[in-house]
Amino acid sequence: MTAHPTAPFPAGTRRGLDACASTGGRFTVLALDHRQNLRREIDPAHPEAVSTEAMVELKRAVVRALAPVASGVLLDPEVGAAQCIADGSLPGKAGLIIAIEATGYEGSTTERCSRVLEGWSVRKAKRMGASAAKLLLYYHPAAANAAEQEALVAHVAADCRAEDLALFVEPLTYSVDPAVPKLAGEARRIAVIETARRLSSIGGDVLKVEFPYDASVTDESRWVEACAELDAATPLPWVLLSGGVDDATFERQVEAACRAGASGVLAGRSVWAEAAGLEGEARDEFLRGDGVTRLARLVEIVERLGRPWTDRASHLRDASPGPDWYRAYGER
Repeated sequence: MTAHPTAPFPAGTRRGLDACASTGGRFTVLALDHRQNLRREIDPAHPEAVSTEAMVELKRAVVRALAPVASGVLLDPEVGAAQCIADGSLPGKAGLIIAIEATGYEGSTTERCSRVLEGWSVRKAKRMGASAAKLLLYYHPAAANAAEQEALVAHVAADCRAEDLALFVEPLTYSVDPAVPKLAGEARRIAVIETARRLSSIGGDVLKVEFPYDASVTDESRWVEACAELDAATPLPWVLLSGGVDDATFERQVEAACRAGASGVLAGRSVWAEAAGLEGEARDEFLRGDGVTRLARLVEIVERLGRPWTDRASHLRDASPGPDWYRAYGER
């Protein structure tokens, strides 16, 4: 995203990204915007029986324990953000990223359609105090609906620019071949990197990406090559999502990504997954122990190897408010 030369200084976008990053400009964000898939984490055998109250209780416990260690927190508008604000689980100083999309997708498995959550909007996220918005997008460059998905990114990015709210774009790739249920190996690498290349030119401030290889590829020299290719594919700051891999694997992936130029992570289940199957004091004890330790290890890796987001965000790094910037601020 490039600011128009006559546009006022995007103070909200800059402030929002700073709020979600460490003082060194790197992201170690706690990701907890899960909704329907959280039901399966809590009760794999009977996810339909998991109540909204149980999901809220888990999110509050995770946020209370881990938000003080993270540089920011990613939550959803349905069972996370407002609930964690209401009872004080989310510290007031924490950078808050809020999901904009509805959970899941519409359409077939080979032509997945993402959408904004009904009744929700970028403007509402900004109004409730979000530091940034996040759009998850199911995408494959060869999908029949790729253009429509790109249009959704452009639409949400325009809304974020209008509200001066930073935007994290999170593409999730998938197989467009009915005979191949899941992207793996080189097919995944190609899709992830081409997706980053295409979507980076449409809008958003930070790209939240999958690791280029799935668990079937264990040769870390190939990881290094793929991460370097990914870094070259996008001019935006980029961060790695955990994608449900175990914590040890994710740490190695984070090292490879940060050495290649990543600005950090948005870490979810690799940090807190086991807590979903626990209750009460056992849950809190796990989060205060293993949960904090895992997140702290990620913080150490990111701060040691990650690239500050300001190194790449030229539309913010090079912007400078003139003496009359405020006169046009907020005008469309």
